Amino acid sequence: MVKEFDLITFGRACIDLNAVEYNRPMEETMTFKKYVGGSPANIAIGSAKLGAKVGFIGKIPNDQHGRFIKQFFEDTGIDTSQLILDKEGHKVGLAFTEIKSPEECSILMYRDEVADLYLDPSEVSEEYIKKTEMLLISGTALAKSPSREATLKAITLAEENNIKIAFELDYRPYTWKYPEEISIYYKLVAQKSDIVIGTRKEYDVMFGEKQTNEETVNYLFQYKPELLVIKHGVDGSFAYTKDGAIYQANAYKTKVLKTFGAGDSYASAFLHAIRIGKDIEIALKYGSAAAAIVVSKHSSSEAMPNVEEIESIVYR
Repeated sequence: MVKEFDLITFGRACIDLNAVEYNRPMEETMTFKKYVGGSPANIAIGSAKLGAKVGFIGKIPNDQHGRFIKQFFEDTGIDTSQLILDKEGHKVGLAFTEIKSPEECSILMYRDEVADLYLDPSEVSEEYIKKTEMLLISGTALAKSPSREATLKAITLAEENNIKIAFELDYRPYTWKYPEEISIYYKLVAQKSDIVIGTRKEYDVMFGEKQTNEETVNYLFQYKPELLVIKHGVDGSFAYTKDGAIYQANAYKTKVLKTFGAGDSYASAFLHAIRIGKDIEIALKYGSAAAAIVVSKHSSSEAMPNVEEIESIVYR
């Protein structure tokens, strides 16, 4: 049976306000440019630009920012039928970015009472989830109720309908209230996922301690995951499969403008390559190439590359 969607992403869609003036601290920055942001939103956009049929489950404010997000999704070809409008006055998350230098970037987040964390379990549709080959969960959606319960409901529905689950760890410390919660819910979702993607630091947060890749792999392969991706920044990335295979890809050198968006572009390109039948080593290279492209450009969402851009790096 051919599914309507290749991928449905789940979680936050927000607004990035990226500094137009480089090489200066935020307090001296006077102009910013607006983009759609948020890890699952960026992964949805990146996947759509690579040719995937994409849906999105999340909640946005019923205001100008919400309409901006919805319109950008629709213009990109993402289905917005499950982009729920908040009716209780919650606002969009805002991320102001500071670009002091390619090595020194920071984000000032406004995430109090944001609409995406008020997605209710009753607003998650089983019929919609049944339409996809894969459901992608973002770790930030687990940070607060009722979004947390809505996320767990979506995972349960995916399991019951044999939908593959990808978990992008997407750790954002400012969203969580108690450190103990992170390990509890990250482990719970990772154990139920088919594919887990994150940085070495994000896996360490999941376990509450620094680990080796081998320790992480040995633990998670006791459970459902079949494929784990562990990223090590400029030192490249590793993929592990349950049958004991290990794959590695180096990071691609590029002229870095900022550090934001690399993980989202990596996830969209890696999952695209897996979806179209590329081997895992090539999929890692797709992810690394996409990350290199996005960090060289001003935006994250609008900079998500197409297949030709990625392959011009992978196969050069």
